[in-house]
Amino acid sequence: MTTMTVKGSRRRTTGAVRRGVRRNLTAYGFLCAALICFAFFSWYPMVREFLLSFQKTNFVGPPEWVGLDNFRTVIDDSAFAPAWINTAAFTGLALIVGYAVPFVAAIVLNELRHAKAYLRFVVYLPVMLPPAVAVLLFKWFYDPGPGLFNQILGFVHLPGLSWLDSTSTALISLVIVSTWMNLGTGTLIYLAALQSIPSELYEAAELDGAGLFKRIWHVTVPQTKLILLVMLLLQIVATMQVFIEPYLLTGGGPENATVTVAYLMYQYAFSFGNFGGGGALGLMLMIVLMVFSAIYLRVSRDDKN
Repeated sequence: MTTMTVKGSRRRTTGAVRRGVRRNLTAYGFLCAALICFAFFSWYPMVREFLLSFQKTNFVGPPEWVGLDNFRTVIDDSAFAPAWINTAAFTGLALIVGYAVPFVAAIVLNELRHAKAYLRFVVYLPVMLPPAVAVLLFKWFYDPGPGLFNQILGFVHLPGLSWLDSTSTALISLVIVSTWMNLGTGTLIYLAALQSIPSELYEAAELDGAGLFKRIWHVTVPQTKLILLVMLLLQIVATMQVFIEPYLLTGGGPENATVTVAYLMYQYAFSFGNFGGGGALGLMLMIVLMVFSAIYLRVSRDDKN
């Protein structure tokens, strides 16, 4: 009797293991497809870029190992320092403008009682436009002659600006374009976070006599702290890789006022034919972004503890 019980227990255990293996094999099958895509389109290019930064090649003949020569070349370039300064300035301005505006827009939409669906569509509409179309649309807006912005300034009797042709306004003009293009995504993410906040917290704050701004500061911000940190990291990573705006609007000018690291990387690879130099710049940028990511992980870990 004991032997039969043991055998029955073994069969049940074996059957459970087989079912678990089959179930896990299906999950691993779906996971492998995603891993293959990441490996082919993300990890392999990063490894290839790392190797390329130490090589000299035209992708026709065999590559030549040159060590740190590519790094010396790009560091000695007169556009190297302006590229990093402009990238940092663009990121800082984007954090001041582009990081706050979606959050404020989400709060406004969340407080509205009517036309919410229509306004969400209006806010998200720029995201649905191809980036090149959106940028070229703003190129007409910035036109010093018949451009929309100067027409508006003229309507209120203010002098027009050389939006893209002046070193003092070119970079902030790119920030405005970037903010408008990405406003919808950030707003909807914040809006989803706001709608997950329990209404009882706002009701308790109102009973305590808290106004709108106090409710935002003492309820909304603490309850959305995690998503604010995540969006902060994503904002930094995205803005430090800015390329399409200077490429289509200013070409890095005027006087290198809008040249960025990503744009300089493109110039080295596809204008100068120095793929190793472009790889070296890409590796530097990747290291900087990894540092920001490490800082974010450390801050988020300390916050959870």
